[in-house]
Amino acid sequence: MARTERNQQGHKAPATDESQPFLSDIQELRRRAREHIEAGAVTPSYDANRTLVLQVLNQALATELVCVLRYRRHYFMADGVLAEAVKREFLTHAEEEQAHADQIAERIVQLGGAPDFNPEGLATRSHSEYREGGSSLVQMIKEDLVAERVAIESYREIIQFVGIHDPTTRRMLESILAKEEEHAEELRSMLEDVAQVLGEKQQRSNGGN
Repeated sequence: MARTERNQQGHKAPATDESQPFLSDIQELRRRAREHIEAGAVTPSYDANRTLVLQVLNQALATELVCVLRYRRHYFMADGVLAEAVKREFLTHAEEEQAHADQIAERIVQLGGAPDFNPEGLATRSHSEYREGGSSLVQMIKEDLVAERVAIESYREIIQFVGIHDPTTRRMLESILAKEEEHAEELRSMLEDVAQVLGEKQQRSNGGN
Protein backbone atom coordinates (compact mmCIF):
# COMPACT_ATOMS: atom_id res chain seq x y z
CA MET A 1 0.00 0.00 0.00
CA ALA A 2 1.24 3.48 -0.83
CA ARG A 3 2.18 5.59 2.17
CA THR A 4 3.33 9.10 2.90
CA GLU A 5 6.41 9.74 5.03
CA ARG A 6 8.01 12.90 6.34
CA ASN A 7 11.64 13.74 5.78
CA GLN A 8 13.98 15.27 8.34
CA GLN A 9 12.59 18.76 7.66
CA GLY A 10 9.06 17.57 8.35
CA HIS A 11 7.92 17.83 4.72
CA LYS A 12 5.88 15.10 3.12
CA ALA A 13 7.93 12.77 0.94
CA PRO A 14 6.52 11.63 -2.41
CA ALA A 15 4.21 8.66 -2.15
CA THR A 16 5.77 5.42 -3.34
CA ASP A 17 4.36 2.02 -4.17
CA GLU A 18 6.12 -0.54 -2.00
CA SER A 19 4.99 -3.33 -4.34
CA GLN A 20 7.12 -1.78 -7.11
CA PRO A 21 10.19 -0.33 -5.36
CA PHE A 22 12.29 -0.41 -8.57
CA LEU A 23 10.09 2.09 -10.41
CA SER A 24 10.85 5.79 -10.51
CA ASP A 25 8.23 8.16 -9.14
CA ILE A 26 5.37 8.13 -11.65
CA GLN A 27 5.36 11.92 -11.95
CA GLU A 28 9.08 11.85 -12.75
CA LEU A 29 8.53 9.17 -15.37
CA ARG A 30 5.84 11.30 -17.00
CA ARG A 31 8.04 14.39 -16.92
CA ARG A 32 10.99 12.62 -18.52
CA ALA A 33 8.77 11.09 -21.21
CA ARG A 34 7.64 14.58 -22.28
CA GLU A 35 11.19 15.90 -22.53
CA HIS A 36 12.78 15.67 -25.99
CA ILE A 37 9.68 13.95 -27.33
CA GLU A 38 11.17 14.10 -30.83
CA ALA A 39 13.68 11.43 -29.72
CA GLY A 40 10.96 8.76 -29.90
CA ALA A 41 12.13 5.50 -28.32
CA VAL A 42 15.37 7.06 -26.99
CA THR A 43 14.44 8.23 -23.50
CA PRO A 44 16.75 9.81 -20.87
CA SER A 45 17.22 6.38 -19.23
CA TYR A 46 18.92 5.03 -22.39
CA ASP A 47 22.53 4.80 -21.27
CA ALA A 48 24.24 2.96 -24.13
CA ASN A 49 26.66 4.77 -26.43
CA ARG A 50 24.08 5.44 -29.14
CA THR A 51 26.63 6.51 -31.75
CA LEU A 52 28.55 3.25 -31.43
CA VAL A 53 25.39 1.16 -31.26
CA LEU A 54 24.17 2.72 -34.52
CA GLN A 55 27.57 2.10 -36.10
CA VAL A 56 27.65 -1.61 -35.25
CA LEU A 57 23.98 -2.02 -36.22
CA ASN A 58 24.71 -0.58 -39.66
CA GLN A 59 27.59 -3.03 -39.96
CA ALA A 60 25.23 -5.86 -39.00
CA LEU A 61 22.75 -4.56 -41.58
CA ALA A 62 25.42 -4.69 -44.27
CA THR A 63 26.34 -8.21 -43.20
CA GLU A 64 22.76 -9.38 -43.58
CA LEU A 65 22.37 -7.70 -46.99
CA VAL A 66 25.56 -9.32 -48.28
CA CYS A 67 24.27 -12.69 -47.05
CA VAL A 68 20.97 -12.12 -48.88
CA LEU A 69 22.82 -11.42 -52.12
CA ARG A 70 25.10 -14.43 -51.79
CA TYR A 71 22.27 -16.84 -50.91
CA ARG A 72 20.14 -15.60 -53.79
CA ARG A 73 23.01 -16.02 -56.26
CA HIS A 74 23.54 -19.56 -55.01
CA TYR A 75 19.81 -20.22 -55.34
CA PHE A 76 19.87 -19.31 -59.02
CA MET A 77 23.25 -20.89 -59.78
CA ALA A 78 22.78 -24.26 -58.06
CA ASP A 79 22.42 -26.98 -60.65
CA GLY A 80 22.47 -30.75 -60.86
CA VAL A 81 20.67 -33.79 -59.46
CA LEU A 82 21.23 -32.73 -55.84
CA ALA A 83 20.46 -29.07 -56.38
CA GLU A 84 16.69 -28.86 -55.84
CA ALA A 85 16.65 -29.51 -52.09
CA VAL A 86 19.70 -27.31 -51.59
CA LYS A 87 18.16 -24.51 -53.66
CA ARG A 88 15.11 -24.46 -51.37
CA GLU A 89 17.37 -24.03 -48.36
CA PHE A 90 19.32 -21.24 -50.07
CA LEU A 91 16.09 -19.38 -50.81
CA THR A 92 14.72 -19.88 -47.28
CA HIS A 93 17.96 -18.61 -45.79
CA ALA A 94 17.92 -15.58 -48.11
CA GLU A 95 14.40 -14.69 -46.99
CA GLU A 96 15.31 -15.08 -43.32
CA GLU A 97 18.42 -12.93 -43.71
CA GLN A 98 16.28 -10.25 -45.38
CA ALA A 99 13.94 -10.37 -42.38
CA HIS A 100 16.96 -9.86 -40.11
CA ALA A 101 18.03 -6.86 -42.19
CA ASP A 102 14.55 -5.38 -41.87
CA GLN A 103 14.58 -5.86 -38.08
CA ILE A 104 17.95 -4.17 -37.77
CA ALA A 105 16.97 -1.27 -40.04
CA GLU A 106 13.82 -0.69 -38.01
CA ARG A 107 15.80 -0.67 -34.76
CA ILE A 108 18.28 1.83 -36.23
CA VAL A 109 15.39 4.18 -37.01
CA GLN A 110 13.94 3.70 -33.51
CA LEU A 111 17.29 4.82 -32.10
CA GLY A 112 17.22 7.98 -34.19
CA GLY A 113 19.65 6.80 -36.84
CA ALA A 114 19.45 6.11 -40.57
CA PRO A 115 19.90 2.60 -41.98
CA ASP A 116 22.72 2.58 -44.53
CA PHE A 117 21.52 0.80 -47.68
CA ASN A 118 24.08 2.48 -49.92
CA PRO A 119 25.50 -0.26 -52.17
CA GLU A 120 28.78 1.63 -52.36
CA GLY A 121 30.93 0.28 -49.56
CA LEU A 122 28.43 -2.46 -48.66
CA ALA A 123 31.05 -5.21 -48.79
CA THR A 124 33.44 -3.08 -46.72
CA ARG A 125 30.86 -2.47 -43.99
CA SER A 126 29.87 -6.13 -43.90
CA HIS A 127 31.59 -8.44 -41.42
CA SER A 128 31.32 -11.39 -43.83
CA GLU A 129 32.77 -11.47 -47.33
CA TYR A 130 30.83 -11.79 -50.56
CA ARG A 131 32.42 -14.93 -52.01
CA GLU A 132 30.43 -16.66 -54.71
CA GLY A 133 31.95 -20.13 -54.52
CA GLY A 134 31.96 -20.71 -58.27
CA SER A 135 29.57 -23.28 -59.76
CA SER A 136 30.38 -26.11 -57.35
CA LEU A 137 27.46 -26.94 -55.04
CA VAL A 138 29.84 -28.04 -52.29
CA GLN A 139 31.84 -24.82 -52.55
CA MET A 140 28.68 -22.69 -52.43
CA ILE A 141 27.59 -24.41 -49.23
CA LYS A 142 31.08 -23.98 -47.75
CA GLU A 143 31.10 -20.24 -48.48
CA ASP A 144 27.66 -19.83 -46.90
CA LEU A 145 28.75 -21.82 -43.84
CA VAL A 146 31.87 -19.68 -43.41
CA ALA A 147 29.74 -16.51 -43.66
CA GLU A 148 27.30 -17.82 -41.05
CA ARG A 149 30.16 -18.60 -38.68
CA VAL A 150 31.49 -15.05 -39.13
CA ALA A 151 28.01 -13.65 -38.40
CA ILE A 152 27.71 -15.82 -35.27
CA GLU A 153 31.00 -14.53 -33.88
CA SER A 154 30.21 -10.90 -34.69
CA TYR A 155 26.71 -11.06 -33.16
CA ARG A 156 28.10 -12.59 -29.98
CA GLU A 157 30.57 -9.72 -29.68
CA ILE A 158 27.92 -7.06 -30.40
CA ILE A 159 25.61 -8.61 -27.78
CA GLN A 160 28.42 -8.44 -25.22
CA PHE A 161 29.09 -4.82 -26.20
CA VAL A 162 25.44 -3.81 -25.84
CA GLY A 163 25.10 -5.72 -22.56
CA ILE A 164 22.50 -4.40 -20.16
CA HIS A 165 22.59 -0.89 -21.59
CA ASP A 166 20.15 -1.55 -24.45
CA PRO A 167 18.01 -4.60 -23.65
CA THR A 168 15.73 -4.14 -26.67
CA THR A 169 18.63 -4.23 -29.12
CA ARG A 170 20.22 -7.10 -27.21
CA ARG A 171 17.06 -9.24 -27.38
CA MET A 172 16.72 -8.57 -31.10
CA LEU A 173 20.32 -9.57 -31.72
CA GLU A 174 19.96 -12.68 -29.56
CA SER A 175 17.01 -13.83 -31.66
CA ILE A 176 18.98 -13.20 -34.86
CA LEU A 177 21.99 -15.05 -33.42
CA ALA A 178 19.82 -18.08 -32.66
CA LYS A 179 18.65 -18.19 -36.28
CA GLU A 180 22.22 -17.81 -37.60
CA GLU A 181 23.29 -20.76 -35.44
CA GLU A 182 20.40 -22.73 -36.90
CA HIS A 183 21.53 -21.81 -40.42
CA ALA A 184 25.09 -22.93 -39.67
CA GLU A 185 23.93 -26.31 -38.40
CA GLU A 186 21.69 -26.81 -41.43
CA LEU A 187 24.55 -25.96 -43.79
CA ARG A 188 26.94 -28.28 -41.95
CA SER A 189 24.49 -31.14 -42.24
CA MET A 190 23.78 -30.26 -45.88
CA LEU A 191 27.50 -30.20 -46.68
CA GLU A 192 27.98 -33.66 -45.18
CA ASP A 193 25.03 -35.10 -47.10
CA VAL A 194 26.06 -33.63 -50.45
CA ALA A 195 29.71 -34.62 -50.00
CA GLN A 196 28.67 -38.17 -49.08
CA VAL A 197 26.39 -38.55 -52.10
CA LEU A 198 29.01 -37.12 -54.45
CA GLY A 199 31.65 -39.39 -52.91
CA GLU A 200 29.50 -42.46 -53.41
CA LYS A 201 28.75 -41.40 -56.96
CA GLN A 202 32.47 -40.99 -57.64
CA GLN A 203 33.19 -44.44 -56.19
CA ARG A 204 30.60 -46.02 -58.45
CA SER A 205 32.07 -44.19 -61.40
CA ASN A 206 35.58 -45.39 -60.58
CA GLY A 207 34.36 -48.93 -60.07
CA GLY A 208 32.81 -48.96 -63.47
CA ASN A 209 36.09 -48.21 -65.21
